[in-house]
Amino acid sequence: MTAVTDQDPTEHTDRPEDAHKRGGAADRSAPDGERATRTDSTETWDDGLIARRVAETAEGDRFPMTDNRSAVPPTVTPLVYEESLRSRLEALRELVGLSRTRLDSRTLSGAGRVLDEASARRRLSGQHTVVAIAGATGSGKSQLFNALAGVTISETGVRRPTTAAPIACSWSDGAAGLIERLGIPPRLRRRPLPTGDGESPLRGLVLIDLPDHDSAAVQHRRHVDRILALVDAVIWVVDPEKYADAVLHERYLRPMAAHAEVMFVVLNQIDRLPGEAAEQVLDDLRRLLDEDGIALGEYGEPGTTVLALSALTGDGLGELREALGQFVSERGAPNRRISADVDIAAARLWPVYATQRRTGLSEQAREEFSDRLADAVGATAAGEAAERAWLRNANRACGTPWLRLWRWYQDRGEPTTGRLPSRTQADEEATARQRVEQAVRTVADRASAGLPAPWAQAVREAAVRGSQGLPEALDELTARAGVPSGRPPRPGWWPVAVLTQAGMTILQFLGGLWLLGQIIGVVAPNLGVPVLLMVIGIVGGPLIEWSCRMAARGPARRYGLEAERRLREAAAGCGRARVLDPVAAELLRYREVREQYGRVIGAGR
Repeated sequence: MTAVTDQDPTEHTDRPEDAHKRGGAADRSAPDGERATRTDSTETWDDGLIARRVAETAEGDRFPMTDNRSAVPPTVTPLVYEESLRSRLEALRELVGLSRTRLDSRTLSGAGRVLDEASARRRLSGQHTVVAIAGATGSGKSQLFNALAGVTISETGVRRPTTAAPIACSWSDGAAGLIERLGIPPRLRRRPLPTGDGESPLRGLVLIDLPDHDSAAVQHRRHVDRILALVDAVIWVVDPEKYADAVLHERYLRPMAAHAEVMFVVLNQIDRLPGEAAEQVLDDLRRLLDEDGIALGEYGEPGTTVLALSALTGDGLGELREALGQFVSERGAPNRRISADVDIAAARLWPVYATQRRTGLSEQAREEFSDRLADAVGATAAGEAAERAWLRNANRACGTPWLRLWRWYQDRGEPTTGRLPSRTQADEEATARQRVEQAVRTVADRASAGLPAPWAQAVREAAVRGSQGLPEALDELTARAGVPSGRPPRPGWWPVAVLTQAGMTILQFLGGLWLLGQIIGVVAPNLGVPVLLMVIGIVGGPLIEWSCRMAARGPARRYGLEAERRLREAAAGCGRARVLDPVAAELLRYREVREQYGRVIGAGR
């Protein structure tokens, strides 16, 4: 048998000084851990000891090795994924692409590895199924490996660890790319013993014998972990003593529960169990697997196949060979393996994509944000000021000359009516800035509520970036969109009211002049007419002023509301462009990735 040391399995150069160590009784008598690594001949694949043992067991037939120097390489048909799996992989690729600027590389590394491995596996043979045999020290996995191959390929023995490097055995040609992907050098590649019964039922199988997963050598465990992430399926070999080992269940079986459909769990060495003990141990093994969350393939349901056998006596070996042959002939293991990898990657990404509540920015939140900005710029106060300015202008235009003269005397020196109150004072500016900051914080909190942490952070950052310079922008647009300076516009009835008020004043003057003429004696005495004219003028003037004031309330209110509306719309537009639109863009990106994530987890269910 081939003795394998801790030499790097990826090293292809054989040492000439080791050639004299091949074969001989002295080699068989040497301890397992001290045997030198066998190297391949430059002319043939004969490694001496294996050839002699095959000759002893196969009546002179030479053991067939994998020869990559074939002049005509076999045609390799690439793997074709199922439509649902292709859709999930495309969605996962889109998901990773959309998330690179929002999530750290460590979070996306698992999904990236799945995409890379899926792409690498797709380019390789779809006619082969790579199955690894894994187990603990002394479980008999190498013995089972040899039994399936029909010839001693992997070294077995009492001294541990026995298998120091992975060994590959392919039942058909065209698997070189798959084996190279596992990093197994040509000197550790084998072919099974020909059965002579035509095509083997295991045709398409590539069997890998792994080192012990609980080996004391760190390099051995690294081989196991690396290759388990690349193979299409795994046969876990356990024995009656360590089938409940915590390391096996917690480090391997439980994390690989999603791969139940591409796993076999074999209870080996049942020849050591008396009576019905084998069935009892097998039932307990099924219980442990069920606790690990591994679905069992019983009663026609998809899941892990659990078998009991003895690689030493061959008891139950035929059942495993039959199940393995059917498994390989279906050629569905690569699809199921990659699909399970996608499931695991999606499960790990669940916290950064999934949410249990409705997310987004409601219309009510948008309106409240706009109202807060309008309050910050004083839109309501500006509208009220515009209304008062309109009324004041109406009163001045339609009032009696005496009242207008008195008001002119009182208002001289005051600023022109209709102008907005000054907002340059320090306390007013500070208050406005605080209101703007509070509005931004409120809308950011509402928009990010319920989002996973990375996307909530992205939404808040977008709101903060947009708020920079927002108070200054609001001040600038307030000066442009506020109430214009000067007098408010006048309605069409104002000239009529002014002429009528002038007529009332003329009547007062006429009545007064008439009375004065009577007093002087220029006009004949007649008190009735001049007094009536003066009364009409005196009473009519205030009456016209009051009527105009009542009539001006509607237009003044509309004028104030229009001024407030313009200022509100200007503030809302500024806030929308600087804060709401960036926040909405982040929410849209999250909805896109959430949709892709739904495709990733939903297409396979």
